[in-house]
Amino acid sequence: MNTEEAIQQTVEVLRRGGVILYPTDTIWGIGCDARNADAVERLYAIKERDHTKSMLVLIRSEVRCRESEANLQPPTSDLRPPTSPRPTTYILPRERWKPLLGDCVAANLPAADGTLGIRVPDHSFCQEVMRRLGAPLVSTSANLSGRPSPRTYNEIEEELRRRVDYCVPPLPAFESHETRGSRIVKIDSDGRETVIRP
Repeated sequence: MNTEEAIQQTVEVLRRGGVILYPTDTIWGIGCDARNADAVERLYAIKERDHTKSMLVLIRSEVRCRESEANLQPPTSDLRPPTSPRPTTYILPRERWKPLLGDCVAANLPAADGTLGIRVPDHSFCQEVMRRLGAPLVSTSANLSGRPSPRTYNEIEEELRRRVDYCVPPLPAFESHETRGSRIVKIDSDGRETVIRP
């Protein structure tokens, strides 16, 4: 399978409400269309994850939501500072992410306190899939809840691979060479930043 075929298959599965195992700008993840509440619910079940532990979304530098009239040009430069050597996930309060994403996020995706983790991945596969899908992607590490996060595709448990609808092949063009999760920075309503994971 080549890269184009893998991207096409991924988008088709996501459009049907499927859950995928896929490469990101950090470690391998599992995810779905961020607009699809049923798919989000399945993702929690697949990971055996408590709903109190929210998942993040990957967004493009330009967010378009097909189900919304909004064509937002978010200040994504603020979400990916050039001084950071690693990909950074920002946990934003509702008043900050809602104007950015509008209706592109299912109601069961944000945390109980209304916050949502967002990252702009510098990763060609993720960016192209989101462009064709017209929506952000849910992203969470490719492991069952409580198990170690896999650093490579080969470390992903076979049980998890069987539970998802599609496993993106580990093609060299999709490798990120990053074996850690992202930095995590929480931004409060007043703009104050707190580093959760350096």
